[in-house]
This record gives sequence, structure tokens and C-alpha cells, in this order.
Amino acid sequence: MKEQGRKVIAQNRRARHDYAILEELEAGVALKGTEVKSLRLGRASLVDAFATIDDGEIFLRNLHIPEYVRGSWTNHEPRRTRKLLLHRGEIDRLMGKTREGGLTLVPLSLYFNDGKVKCELALAKGKKDYDKRQDLAKKDAQREMARAVGRAAKGRARSLR
Repeated sequence: MKEQGRKVIAQNRRARHDYAILEELEAGVALKGTEVKSLRLGRASLVDAFATIDDGEIFLRNLHIPEYVRGSWTNHEPRRTRKLLLHRGEIDRLMGKTREGGLTLVPLSLYFNDGKVKCELALAKGKKDYDKRQDLAKKDAQREMARAVGRAAKGRARSLR
């Protein structure tokens, strides 16, 4: 029976903290058989992964897919460079944007979509330290407001003395 839906294998949570995400897109990943088997076991790491554009093609570098346990001499290299599959127009558009504005391509997640391995790729701009601090302050303020609303809804509003 064919696999249906979306099953997340790995996520790069650090990317949303370190980069301002401008645009997201889905790309296929060219893999070997033992890599897919290892991914089906839910084993992968996007921690140091990044994408580059070389000779009009996009490659995913430093994606760690551990060797398949039951593999033989046909096993793959864990951190090999893997090609991302995108339409020519998308590649050309991304090439232009990364050259002109100092933007970078960051993988956000790796998942199965109807049985095929896909990579969620983001066009991103690096955040400065003060941007990160502002984001954390906003998140804390929103969390505190949500708590206050929750307390008020339960009738336990904190009195100000």
C-alpha cells in the first residue's frame, strides 16, 4: 500500500531563530536506496545543513543521514552532497536572489510527502543579535498576555496592589 500524507523526518529549529525567513519552497532530494531506508527509520540531522548553487544546480550540503544498519558495501556516505530537484525557473530565480541581496538557502525540514522525500527550503537573511533579542522579547510578551487572558477567563485575575 502506498504511503499517504506528510511525515516529518527532521526539522531545523535553529534556522528560524538564526534567520529571517523570506520565502519557503519544496524541493525533491536525489537519494540512494540505503539513504531512503535510513530515513524511513526516522534518522537524519539538519543541524549544519545548508544549500548552495553550483553550475546552475542546487545542492544540499552537510545533511547527516546515518548509514543504514543492515546495509552492506553499497551503504552511502553519511554527509555526502545531495542534489535538490527544482524546476529551472525556480533555480534561476533563486540564483538571482542569492547573488543580489546577500540571501542564503537554508533547509527547514526533511519529510516524506506521499512516499517521496522532500526538503522544505527557505530563502533567508541572517539575523543580527539585536533582532534575536527583539524576537525573544516579543515572544515573552505574547506568552505573558496569553497567561493573563487565561487567568481572567478562569476568574482568577491577578489583582494589582
